[in-house]
Amino acid sequence: MSGLRQPTSPAHNWLSSQSSSSGLIVKRTIKVDIPVDQYPNFNFVGRLLGPRGNSLKRVEASTECRVLIRGRGSIKDPIREEIMRGKPGYEHLNEPLHMLVEAELPVEIIDARLMQAKEILEDLLKPMDEAQDMYKKQQLRELALLNGTLRDEGSPMSGSVSPFNDSLGMKRAKTRG
Repeated sequence: MSGLRQPTSPAHNWLSSQSSSSGLIVKRTIKVDIPVDQYPNFNFVGRLLGPRGNSLKRVEASTECRVLIRGRGSIKDPIREEIMRGKPGYEHLNEPLHMLVEAELPVEIIDARLMQAKEILEDLLKPMDEAQDMYKKQQLRELALLNGTLRDEGSPMSGSVSPFNDSLGMKRAKTRG
């Protein structure tokens, strides 16, 4: 056993990397504009958030940055947004839709993490045809999985949305005309 190394915990790795750096933790924020003027009918907020916010959570986890969606259209309910506009803490509602990407990390890595997050987010902000949008298909699959409505690709129902042509013999009710 003398030749084997014990695995180190993630906390130990983080602490050892901290001690080798300057130890200076800084907080920085960058703004990423969302192109709603060029693509007014595209659902940028839905694409960024994903099913139950999971897509944005994954970006945050992989980059160690926090992403905040701000500006007009950042609140789901337009009536509530209008009520909140002008109140303290909601000044951003007077600005166009945008994201704030913030991080509180060691000075040596913060810029790289912010740029990584910005690149990922800007890639998500490129509208594309739904037929070629693999990201959206993945999000819809995840949503179906979360809702318990995911069907196997090989199942008899996979080609149809109708609940009346499944293998259980369920048929549409007859109606009198």
